[in-house]
Amino acid sequence: MRKSPRQKCNTYMKTEKEKMIAGEYYLPGDPVLTKDRRKAKILLHTLNVKEYRLTKKAREILKELIPNSGSNFYIEPPFHCDYGYNITCGDNVYFNVNCVVLDSCPVQIGSNVFFAPNVQIYTATHPLDAELRKSLENAEPISIGDDCWIGGNSVICPGVTIGKGCVIGAGSVVTKDIPDNSLAVGNPAKVIRKLNQEPEQKK
Repeated sequence: MRKSPRQKCNTYMKTEKEKMIAGEYYLPGDPVLTKDRRKAKILLHTLNVKEYRLTKKAREILKELIPNSGSNFYIEPPFHCDYGYNITCGDNVYFNVNCVVLDSCPVQIGSNVFFAPNVQIYTATHPLDAELRKSLENAEPISIGDDCWIGGNSVICPGVTIGKGCVIGAGSVVTKDIPDNSLAVGNPAKVIRKLNQEPEQKK
C-alpha cells in the first residue's frame, strides 16, 4: 500500500545524536556531535589545566559539563569524558585522578559511589565488521548502583550493569554484569564472594 502525502510527512528520521544515545549505529563525524565534543573539551581543558583544584569556578564548569549530577559531586582533575551530558550521578559521587568516561551512551551512577584513580568507563564500542567500522560507531549503556567502590585501573566495558553495594578490585576488567553486594576481581572480573551477608550460624 502506498503512503499518502500526510503519512510521508509524519515519517521521522532520528538524528545521529539520538541514534548514538539509543545504542544504534551512528556517524561520529556528525556536525552536532562534533560540536558537542568540542564544547566538552573546552570545559575539560579549563578544569584540568587552568583550575586543577575544585574551586568555585571548577564547580561551575562541572555543573555545565555534567548537569545531571547530585549533591557533593567531586572530581580530582585531570578527568576526561566525551560529552558529559550522558553521565547521570546520584549524591556523594567521587572520581579520583585520571578517570575516563566515554559517554556516547548513558552512564548511570548511583549515590555514594567512589572511583579510584585511572578507572575507565567505556560505553563506546565499534562494529566487528571492518567495512562498517570505517564509518560507523555504536555504544552500549553502563549502570553502576548505589554504594559501590571501583578500584584503581579498573575497566568497565560497554553494556555492563554493576549492582548496588559492589566492590570491584583494582585492575579488574568488567565484561559482564555483577550482581548486588559482590566483590569482583580479575580479568575478566569474576565474583569471588558476596558482601554484607550475615555469617552462617555454627551448628
